[in-house]
Amino acid sequence: MSSRDRPSRDARSRSPGGYRNRDRRQPDFARTRDNGYASRDRPRPTGDEHQFDRAGGGSRDRRYTEDDRREERSRDRRRYDEANGRDDSQPPERAKSPPKPNFANSGLLAAESNTVRVTSEQASKAGTPDVTGVVLKYHEPPEARKPAKNWRLYVFKGKEQVELIQIHKQSAYLVGRDRIVSDIPIAHPSASKQHAVIQYRQITEKNEFGDTKTMIKPFIIDLDSTNGTFVNGTEIPASRYYELKQSDVIKFGESTREYVLLHEESA
Repeated sequence: MSSRDRPSRDARSRSPGGYRNRDRRQPDFARTRDNGYASRDRPRPTGDEHQFDRAGGGSRDRRYTEDDRREERSRDRRRYDEANGRDDSQPPERAKSPPKPNFANSGLLAAESNTVRVTSEQASKAGTPDVTGVVLKYHEPPEARKPAKNWRLYVFKGKEQVELIQIHKQSAYLVGRDRIVSDIPIAHPSASKQHAVIQYRQITEKNEFGDTKTMIKPFIIDLDSTNGTFVNGTEIPASRYYELKQSDVIKFGESTREYVLLHEESA
């Protein structure tokens, strides 16, 4: 076949039998190209099947959760402790923080403020020349006040009045056998050196209508004496304030002297 009889390339492309003839394609070539996207009607795998396929045969059929992360950290911590020779059964010791400053009272300042300095003249009068200072067992409370009424103690020995003591010039009166510090000295041997204190305190009370009223009342407190303090024949508790009222009878230790509490308006 000569070159003259041979069809040209363009003629072949346009010929009915050429590969560019759309009518001569196979039926499979006539469908629309989906570019890799499945049809909406195509059934898709469920979540479990998808997870199963991604996990590779179901060997890992669950996701990596927060519990797995904590467990993995715990395993790493145990391996680290074993490698460093630490015992995991005992909690690690916390670093000790430096001690904080303590501004509380040491007691020395209070002891100094409650110490009564004794001069040689006072010591000789009391019969104790070797004493240079006496530590008080009692310290007045913040609510201590001088009384508004002129309270008095009428001292009786039996039926006879032997003394009258004014107790309205200061907020507290110390009763005891130690004449150096006692405001009301007691000579009876059963009394303690610092036996009790008569203390005036400012008290706020409410009446039945809810109105508040502030007043100053007398109290007595026993300083852990050996033989106790008695009000109207009854021993009062130690180291507690006991309210006194007009006409109360006070006795100290085993002394027979009676101290009757009255004020100038009582007569």
